[in-house]
Amino acid sequence: MNGLIRSLGRSVWNEPRAPGAPRRVWRDWALVAVLVPVAVLEGVLRPDLPLRVPAVAVTVVLVPLLLWRRQRPLLVMVTAFAVSGAASLAAGGQDVETYTMVFVLILVYALFRWGSGREAVGGLLVALGALGLSAAQGRLAPGDLVAGLAVTSAALGLGGAMRFRAGARSRELDQVKLLEREQLARELHDLVAHHVSAMAIRAQAGLAAAAAEQPDAAADALRVIEAEASRTLAEMRTMVHVLRRNEPAELTPGKQLGDLTELAGRARVGPAVDVRISGDVAGVPPSVGAAIYRIAQESVTNARRHARHATRIEVDVAADDAAVRLRVTDDGDGVVARQISSAGYGLIGMIERAGLLGGTCEAGPNPGRGWTVTAVLPRAGATT
Repeated sequence: MNGLIRSLGRSVWNEPRAPGAPRRVWRDWALVAVLVPVAVLEGVLRPDLPLRVPAVAVTVVLVPLLLWRRQRPLLVMVTAFAVSGAASLAAGGQDVETYTMVFVLILVYALFRWGSGREAVGGLLVALGALGLSAAQGRLAPGDLVAGLAVTSAALGLGGAMRFRAGARSRELDQVKLLEREQLARELHDLVAHHVSAMAIRAQAGLAAAAAEQPDAAADALRVIEAEASRTLAEMRTMVHVLRRNEPAELTPGKQLGDLTELAGRARVGPAVDVRISGDVAGVPPSVGAAIYRIAQESVTNARRHARHATRIEVDVAADDAAVRLRVTDDGDGVVARQISSAGYGLIGMIERAGLLGGTCEAGPNPGRGWTVTAVLPRAGATT
C-alpha cells in the first residue's frame, strides 16, 4: 500500500504541464471587462462590506491575473492569495474581500487543468495555507472553513477531471493516427507490390520478345508496362488526395468485390487468373468488400512472384448471411520460397486486415503442389 502511494505521488510530482494551453482569447478579455465593473458595483451597493475602498481596490487589481492563468497558473494563484492575505494583515485582520473574489476559484481550476504536478502541489499548499490563516485570524467560522475547503476541492477536482479527459482524448487521437498509418502502409504495400510485380513480369516478356526479334510483342509489353505505371500513379494520387483533405482514414478504400475481375483481366503474362464470385454479395459492407479485394490482390501478386511453373490461379469468393469467404489457390512450385516470404509484410498485412474486421486469414501449401490463401470475414464486419 505504501509503495502504491509513493508511486502515485511520484507520478503526480513528475506530471508535466498539459500541452496545448490556449493563448488569451476574447473571452478572457470579456471576463475581465465584466468582473471589474461588477466589483465596483458591489462596492457601491453592498452595505455590509467593511473597508469598502480597499476591498474593491484589491479585487480590481487581482482580476487581470485571469489573463495569465493558463500560461503562469501557479504564479497568478500565489499572487492572488499573497495580495489578499497581505491586505488582510495590513487591515488588522479584517476581511477585505468582495464576493467578486470568487473568481479565485477559476485560478485554482486553471492550475490543476494546465499546471505541472509540482505546480499543482505547490498551489494546493498555498490554498490550504490561506484558508488556515483566515481561520486562525477568526475571519472564517468552522462552517465557512468547511465550505471553503469544499469549493476549493470542487475547483481542483474539475480541473483535474478536464485534464484527464483531454489527455484521454489526445491518446485516442494518437491511437487513431497510428491505425491510419498502419492502414496506409498496408494499402501502399498492396498497391505498389501488385502493380510493380505485373510490370516486372511484363518487362521479362518484353525482353524475351526483343531477344527473339519480335518488335510487336516487345511494343505490346511496353504498352502494358506504361498502363500499369499510369494506373499505379493514379491510385497513389487518390490516396495522397485523401490524406491532404485531413480527414480520418476509413477502412473503405475504393476497390470492392466487383473489381476482382480486374485481377483476371490484367493477367496477360504468367498464369491465368480465374475469378468466381457466388452468393449474395450485393449487401456486403464496403469495408468487408475492400478487405477481400486487397487480400485477393496480395495473394495473386504473391502467386505470380513465387509460384514457379504455375498454370492457373483461382480466386473464389462465396458470400452467405454470416460471412464472406475468400480462397486463392494456384498449382505452382516454390513452396519453400513462399514459406520464407510468408514472414514478410504481405501476409502480416493480410492477417491484420482480416483481424480488424473480426475475421481470419491463413496461408499454406496444398497437399500436392501449389499454395492456398483462405480468408473468412464476418459479413457485418467487426462487431466490437
